[in-house]
Amino acid sequence: MSTPAVEQPKPMAKIPAKQTVLVTVICFVAWSIAVYDYILFGTLLPRIEESFGWTQSFALLVSTLASAAIFIVIIIFGPLVDRMGRRKGMMASVGGTAVAGVATAAVQGATSVVAVRGFTGLGLAEQNVNGTYLNEIFAQTESKRIKRNQGFFYSLVQSGWPVGALLAAGFVALTAHFFGAENWRVAFLLSIIPSIVVFALIYFLLKETPQFTTMKKIRDLRKAGKPEEAEALSAATGLRVEKEVPLKRIFNGKHRRNTIVLSLAWTLNWFGIATFSVLGTSVLESGKGVDADSALLMIVGANLVGALGYLTHGFLGDKFGRKNVVVVGWLIAGVAFAVMMLGPNNPEFVLPLYMVGLFFLLGPYAAIMYFQAECYDADCRATGSAFISAFSQPGAVIGGFILTALVAAAFEFATAALVVGAIGTFVSGLVMLFAKKVETDVPREEVPIPALRPTDEVVQAARSNR
Repeated sequence: MSTPAVEQPKPMAKIPAKQTVLVTVICFVAWSIAVYDYILFGTLLPRIEESFGWTQSFALLVSTLASAAIFIVIIIFGPLVDRMGRRKGMMASVGGTAVAGVATAAVQGATSVVAVRGFTGLGLAEQNVNGTYLNEIFAQTESKRIKRNQGFFYSLVQSGWPVGALLAAGFVALTAHFFGAENWRVAFLLSIIPSIVVFALIYFLLKETPQFTTMKKIRDLRKAGKPEEAEALSAATGLRVEKEVPLKRIFNGKHRRNTIVLSLAWTLNWFGIATFSVLGTSVLESGKGVDADSALLMIVGANLVGALGYLTHGFLGDKFGRKNVVVVGWLIAGVAFAVMMLGPNNPEFVLPLYMVGLFFLLGPYAAIMYFQAECYDADCRATGSAFISAFSQPGAVIGGFILTALVAAAFEFATAALVVGAIGTFVSGLVMLFAKKVETDVPREEVPIPALRPTDEVVQAARSNR
């Protein structure tokens, strides 16, 4: 009795150029709104502190515990995206942002604040979903221009961070003007509106990636008792779908090294972000003697320059390799901040170095987010990227504790910022040297090598079933 012939699998669908552009724009808007909610809490924390009668140290403790909750949520969310899909992951992320905003308007104390703000981890995970989603969309796009400049187009999306921060600042100013600064709950309640709009855009306009759709079909064929068809489809598309859970996969074989190295690099680099970005005003005022008004203007100007850093590093990553620009960028940032903290206390000296520091501190995230998505196979891509990014929160917490401990031990703020922020940033660049390059992260003139290629094992399995 002859064996039924295995149906010839169809290749994965291509994404039209217009659809690729639409996807990119929606991802940018979604990330901007996620950042907007995250920054909104930090901006309104002093008002929340006053409302509940907390001391400043207790408010910082609440913020730290919220960061720990965010860390847990991001790690859990990554494997879910690898199981439920990229499109649903984006909807869950934006939906989580909406829930966090409304729930924050109803909090009654420290415990509920920590629990509710933990859900903002879903919003912060948006950048990981974006990296995974766009990596797969760009791999299948019909636009040769986007294929040649994948990192640059992703950097446009990642630049939603400063846009979201500016939106949060403007929204707080408007709500304070119309409802009073003490009515901070109104600001969180109204924040649901942009989240609902973005959720609708994703629901009606975005489709699932061809890669995830194919992986789902492979899993369904295996469950239906059709392993030959599943292996043939796997070989034809180059998509491996392992039975191991994604969280275990990212620590096995070729993935282990980059999982460990990049997680450590994120942790150390967030020493610098916690010091020079989150506490930038304190660094300028307490560390460099800049007056409050000048410090605020310097923060705004430096962050605008930092936004250009995203676009620059995204562009350079396509030309010279994403790992390379991350390493060089963070090393330069560490040196710039160190010179700034060791130099004289005058704005003419401080401002240029602060701008250079933020440019090379923040900009490389446009490259590293796309690089870490390229590091993993499609079936564990979201898990790996989310796991690595989650280590921003331990970095913020540990860096903050060390900075506080040094100041409490009678070190000058400038010295503490130098040790934690500048050295942490520089060392994170050194750590990135140990990251293993991936096939897609190479300088190229023409269309890049596709991120997904048939493996020898899968091809052999398909041949054996013919």
